[in-house]
Formats: sequence, structure tokens, C-alpha cells
Amino acid sequence: MRPTMRQEPVPGRKGKVREYVEAFAVALLIALVVRTLVIQAFKIPSSSMENTLLIGDHIFVNKFIYGYHVPFTKGRILQIRPPRRGDIIVFVFPEDPSKDFIKRVIGVPGDTVEIRSKRVYINGAPLRENYVRFADGDTIDAFVRGRDNLPPVKVPRGKLFVMGDNRDRSYDSRFWGFVDQDAVVGEAMFIYFSIDWSGGVGWAEVWRYPDLVRWSRIGQVLH
Repeated sequence: MRPTMRQEPVPGRKGKVREYVEAFAVALLIALVVRTLVIQAFKIPSSSMENTLLIGDHIFVNKFIYGYHVPFTKGRILQIRPPRRGDIIVFVFPEDPSKDFIKRVIGVPGDTVEIRSKRVYINGAPLRENYVRFADGDTIDAFVRGRDNLPPVKVPRGKLFVMGDNRDRSYDSRFWGFVDQDAVVGEAMFIYFSIDWSGGVGWAEVWRYPDLVRWSRIGQVLH
């Protein structure tokens, strides 16, 4: 007798739906892994980093370069390198853990940071900063001691001293102290999108959206 041939089932509607669900689940899982371990998107809400970053810039942040913080422990694993002076970093705000801040690293562990008449000195030498903006010009306000003048402070082990590029409009380490390295989320990589909503365009005026996009900023590497 010839063996009876089994007829394979013809894919039906349920099979297709299952394929779509599985594909969506895999894509979602990959997106979650990438967001958790590789890169994360952030939107710039304030002017503290102008002109490097503008309100409405959307950026990607590299989450693996500084390694991963293990909860309830000190230190990081799989670290490529620690934060360096000049890096633009996203971190958990020390005064409110529900918020993420973005600033530039000015002092690393062991550095002595000093500010004299708006000029930053690291270990006694003036820091070269071609990215800085002074919204109030060069006028020194003697009453704004923490902003324009700061006595020498040494950055402790495991900490960072950070400042915004828009020095007269930034709430940073001059006012609330150091950032714990374990609170660092990652390093800002590049701008993937930028839009200027300052003109008061309504959400329904979609035909005006292309004119609001800052096309020249898209793809800019941050440094």
C-alpha cells in the first residue's frame, strides 16, 4: 500500500493575523532593547544649551558608551570610556529624579573648577570654550556670584561638574552642585530632527509645518 500523503494546511486569516502579531511583537521587543541599551531619543525643551542646541531640537543619545549602571550598586559595567571634559551628556537631575537634564561636562573627577568674571579655569588654566554664549553680554553682575564668579571647587571621585553653553540662562552645577556619574544616561550624538514652534503656529495648520522645520540642523553631530 502506498503511504497516505498528508495535506498541509492552507494558511488562512488566523494564520496571517498571527504572523502580523508576532512580527509586531518582535519589532516592539527590538525597539525596547535598543531604547534601553543602545540609543534613546530626547527633545530639547529649554534654551540652556544655545546655540549648540535649540528649543525644538530632537536628539539621539548614546547609552552604551559610558556603560550601564547596575541598580542598587555603585559603578558601571561594559564601559567603553568615562565621560570626558567637553562631552554633552543627559543625566537624571539631582534635585528632581523625574527630570532629565542636558549639559556639557566641564570638570571631571580630580579637576579644580573656578570661574572668574565668567571665564572658566580648570586646574588654574583658562578653559578654551568656542561653544559658549553669554545672553547678557560681557557685563559682570557682582550680585550673581554663583553665575559669573565661583571660588575653586574640586570635583570629587565619581562626580562631574556640568554647565550649559548658554551661561547666563543655565541652571547647572554652579547652583546645585555635582552630577553623580551613576546618574548619567548617555552622551548626546546628533540632531535627527528640529522644528521651531516659536511662531505660534496652530496644530491644525499642517500646511505650514515644512516651513518650521530647521532642515539645516538635521544630522548635525554634537560636540
